[in-house]
Amino acid sequence: MRWTTLYARSRQLPAAFAALVVATAVLWFVARDSWSPLPVMLTLTAGIAVAAIGLSGQDPDLDRTAALPWPVRRLGHLTLIGLTACGAVLAIQELGTPIVDLSIILRDTAGLLGLAGLAATLAGGQFGWTLPLLWAAITPFVQNDGSTTSHIVGWMLQPPSTPTATWTALVLGATGATAYTAWGGRR
Repeated sequence: MRWTTLYARSRQLPAAFAALVVATAVLWFVARDSWSPLPVMLTLTAGIAVAAIGLSGQDPDLDRTAALPWPVRRLGHLTLIGLTACGAVLAIQELGTPIVDLSIILRDTAGLLGLAGLAATLAGGQFGWTLPLLWAAITPFVQNDGSTTSHIVGWMLQPPSTPTATWTALVLGATGATAYTAWGGRR
């Protein structure tokens, strides 16, 4: 159990969990009467972004030389972030707020995790928050004109029956998870 404690501390998991809970509570309080895909997207983005900061340790070179199978731990870490953020949103929905379709929550979680994994792989774990936050900042301003481009760029706010949005999230999720699992955070 000692390695898990050290891993959690080196990845700032206790602080990330606390920030995720606070961000989720604040966003729910602000949007409790108008719970819709937009506040869900913001809550998932905030949860994944605060936890994605720990996608690499203090010394990436030390991580690469460890005798542990890092790809399994990287995938587990990314999955844990997604489960925690998704679980926080689902827990909020149990408080009686209007229900947002589960497929939207899962789709957004998968895509945002992929973006976090890509950002960590390309720029380093401390910048894992950048791509999810950037895409979430752009999405509300995309005009939904029914075009394929608007469905791709605005995938987080599309209805659950939009195949282009679902495929965009799945491709982002698979690409980001694969890149981060295989290579880890950039040095």
